[in-house]
Amino acid sequence: MDDHITAVPKPSNREKLLTEGLRIVHERGFGTSVRDIVQAAGVPQGSFTNHFVSKEAFGLEIVDLYEAKFNAGVAATLRNDALPPLKRLRMWFQDTLEWLKPDDMRRGCLYANMSAEAIEHSEPMRRRIAAIFSQNQESVAYCLRAAVEAGELSASTDIVEAAGFIVSSLQGAILVAKAARSPEPIQRLLRTLFSTVLRPE
Repeated sequence: MDDHITAVPKPSNREKLLTEGLRIVHERGFGTSVRDIVQAAGVPQGSFTNHFVSKEAFGLEIVDLYEAKFNAGVAATLRNDALPPLKRLRMWFQDTLEWLKPDDMRRGCLYANMSAEAIEHSEPMRRRIAAIFSQNQESVAYCLRAAVEAGELSASTDIVEAAGFIVSSLQGAILVAKAARSPEPIQRLLRTLFSTVLRPE
């Protein structure tokens, strides 16, 4: 029997900055100071400038990190061909709601937060967030096309319009839920979406 235990590598200062930076920016906003980010990561002050040429560059990387987590949820729901299409869509909504509930909706969605805080000051950030919203819309459209093929939605459903409506409505509902400190705006959207908007006929 091999008793050798392989040591787990400690996260680098760069990894700490990204992981803790994402957490604190998601909680407090992109206006969070570099000093606060460095303190949260528990790394030397100079580490930030050693690893990131600017706060904008750092912001783009934490958006990428958040997207990787978000896309894992998309793969398990919207793009999971093993499940009935509209069940996937409902699961995506419910998973989003469960992700937001622990802090009474305070964090909201990083994409929407960045849209409100950063894109007027950063064209690369604006383009990145816009591209992510487009990708999310396409994932919803993928699910809706499957729903049409399965007979869960009418063949006359305008997939592109419906997908755009769903993504935009969810982002808006998340912002209202954040202000209200209540999941009700998202729950209301979910009820209306499945009772009125997405019907077989």
